[in-house]
Amino acid sequence: MNILDFLGGPIIAKILDKFFPDPVQKQQAQLQLLQMQQAGDFKEIDSLTQIDIAQAKVNEVDAASSSFWKSGARPAVMWVCIVGLSYSLIGWPMLTWASNAFWHCPVPPQLDTATLLTLLCGLLGISTQRHLERKAGVA
Repeated sequence: MNILDFLGGPIIAKILDKFFPDPVQKQQAQLQLLQMQQAGDFKEIDSLTQIDIAQAKVNEVDAASSSFWKSGARPAVMWVCIVGLSYSLIGWPMLTWASNAFWHCPVPPQLDTATLLTLLCGLLGISTQRHLERKAGVA
């Protein structure tokens, strides 16, 4: 929980009233508290960005490696996700229809697409970090 949650609360209002009886001084104190909170948020965003940059550098080194086990891992996982999503979106509905209409056999199993999408989005770098960058005005 952060200080912004308490600014409108009765406890903080009483404390600010005791220390700052003048309404203008009270508003300035609230503004300073907000600025302190914002500075902390920007530090957190900056640290997350630095972690993302470091991970991107590691990914570049791995991708440039001549070893198949280093450079081939990410593409292999992406292909597994693509094949799994293709099966879930195209193959499974068609096989289910064919099983019921023609073959009269059990319906094939369905894959957990939430796990596939989570993995694929993580590999592609699609996350809330980009949303935070846009919010901070980073191109």
